[in-house]
Amino acid sequence: MAPAAAYDEIADWYEEEFLGGQRAVAGDGNPLGLGRVLRDLLGEGSGTCLEIGCGTGVHAARVRELGWTPVGVDLSAGMLRHARGRLPIALADAERLPIRDGSVPAVVAMMVHTDMPGYPAVLREAARVLRPGGAFVHVGVHPCFCGGFADRGDLDAVVIRPGYLDGHWTKASWTNAGVRAKVGATHLPLPELMHAFLDAGLRLERFAESGGPTPVVLAIRARKHPMTP
Repeated sequence: MAPAAAYDEIADWYEEEFLGGQRAVAGDGNPLGLGRVLRDLLGEGSGTCLEIGCGTGVHAARVRELGWTPVGVDLSAGMLRHARGRLPIALADAERLPIRDGSVPAVVAMMVHTDMPGYPAVLREAARVLRPGGAFVHVGVHPCFCGGFADRGDLDAVVIRPGYLDGHWTKASWTNAGVRAKVGATHLPLPELMHAFLDAGLRLERFAESGGPTPVVLAIRARKHPMTP
């Protein structure tokens, strides 16, 4: 994951300015459609839904609306300070979750995989803690159209420059007003990301894209095989 100190330093800015107090980020009015994608791929259910990299807890309300009980983990104490009161939280590394094997029916990761250089290990942890048949929902920036190689300065088009295949950490960004210019991001090309799901033992089920006119978000629902012990 990106160093906790980096997010500790920007936690107040992230909560109060970048997300505008996080009032509309998870809702259907969000320009990236995060609330809609989460609703469509997670769906209604009951029991614990673990959010990996929950940050300030903005998505907890939507998870709760769907009938789930949200619980969050994050490595940044500064971000978790804003999450208190939104959901139960724990300070923890996503690569070493303090959760029993096969104990939760659902896990979500919302716009965080680029913060996690070890995301394949995070997926293995998600698979470990999921019950057989449990669902994992990944909602992340689109690996084909977002990254240091993608110039999104034109609202009607994206210019893809060399760098997509590099798969490296960078602070390069088309804007200095976003999170990536402050904390950086790790890029995984699409095949590498998909293979990480399969290598973790997760069965890919459904996909969605959102944001426009060129997709900003790629979302995936995967499931732990019901016969996995």
